[in-house]
Amino acid sequence: MANRRTGNTKRFDWITLWIYLLLLTAGWLMIYAVEYREDSVQPLVNLSTSYGKQFIWIGISLSIVFAAQVIHSSFWRTFAYALLIGALVLLFLVLFFGQEIKGSQSWFTFGPVSLQPGEVAKFPAILALAAYLAYYRTDLRKNRHFFTALGIIALPIGMIMLQPDTGTALTYGALLIVLFRAGAHPIWYILILGIGVLFITSILFSAYYVILVLLLGGGGLAISYYRDRLNWFLAYALFTTLILLIVALEMYTLAMVLAVLLCSVYVLKIFTTREQRLVFVFVPVLALSSAFSFSTAYVFDNVLLPHQRDRLNVWLQPELSDPRGALYNVFQSKLAIGSGGLTGKGYLDGTLTKLNYVPEQNTDFIFVTVAEEQGFIGASALIIIYSILMIRIFRMGERMRNDFDRAFAYGFGGFLFIHFAINIGMTMGLMPVVGIPLPYLSYGGSSLLVFSAMMGVLLRMDMERRNS
Repeated sequence: MANRRTGNTKRFDWITLWIYLLLLTAGWLMIYAVEYREDSVQPLVNLSTSYGKQFIWIGISLSIVFAAQVIHSSFWRTFAYALLIGALVLLFLVLFFGQEIKGSQSWFTFGPVSLQPGEVAKFPAILALAAYLAYYRTDLRKNRHFFTALGIIALPIGMIMLQPDTGTALTYGALLIVLFRAGAHPIWYILILGIGVLFITSILFSAYYVILVLLLGGGGLAISYYRDRLNWFLAYALFTTLILLIVALEMYTLAMVLAVLLCSVYVLKIFTTREQRLVFVFVPVLALSSAFSFSTAYVFDNVLLPHQRDRLNVWLQPELSDPRGALYNVFQSKLAIGSGGLTGKGYLDGTLTKLNYVPEQNTDFIFVTVAEEQGFIGASALIIIYSILMIRIFRMGERMRNDFDRAFAYGFGGFLFIHFAINIGMTMGLMPVVGIPLPYLSYGGSSLLVFSAMMGVLLRMDMERRNS
């Protein structure tokens, strides 16, 4: 009997569980540090404080993790779609009965307890997507199946955008990692990357310059399909140099006309090659890219609200932002991180933390507290711990013996990665400030419960694999 218990214990992934417990402990300590004051020490479990409430949430989260160990993974696959429907109902109801916080009607409030359906929906969204991908007839190489999978992802995103809560909606992009692992064609990801690059460059630079580069780039790309590439390339280089000189002389209309003519000649030349059909790819792509660039610039200048433009400017063009306005959070965040130095100021000794220079320091900017009090060494250690956890989760996914468990592991790992990357990135000005918590560290019940539930279910799936 003792040998059997020992064997079952060895089949459980204790390392991942201990990493999870370590992050929970570190998170609670950092939340305590934010509110700690020498002149008014409060009891550890005090529901009037954030760390007191978080202590309760941690206890509930641990109960969820251990409760998940007695539920077979087939249960989640069976009720995946029902759980997603329930989550969508919550997302619908919050639009009418939710509480508006910071411009988004994203929360249900029950006395001292708040629930964010957008966070809760992540768990059933992964389950529903995993259940669809595990269906034996699903083949993402077929457009119908690929767009059905996208529809499952788009449903909660669309409901969340109605609140509107752009930050939470953005995190659902993590599920694209699941589709890639399940066999989605890479061209879709190249397209998404291209749209992202075009979006950013259209904000940073005039749409005129972006379209000019697209036209010249299209002509240059067409050369690769010619037999006599050298002569055509020399001519292309000559005319491109001429166009750039005309731009330098501020004769913008003439430069654009010549760029259109040059691109047209080089693209139409493909008709004389064996790759004639590519003309019907080049032309629409160039036209749509140019239209997207122009519309992005127009929407940014004329449609977005001032606070929305400020968020993008803080990320992409901080020199245009007011240091005492939109840029204040990131400016103070970077100042606090830098003040920590190599080893930090010591636990409970963060001066900028104590003086509340950084807003939302126990939620969205919790990493700032770590960096100020524990310094570069402590912040780096935290990043390494998260990296180890994510690597272990993806490795679990690779070892899974069925598609449902594998897709769930990749969905969980994807959500953890995108929260980690955006949250830490925005504290250093590398990502837009969109209000995304750092899993297991930030104060808040909704995020902690959901990420703990995903952890518990994954540990159970992994144990089933080891025992089979």
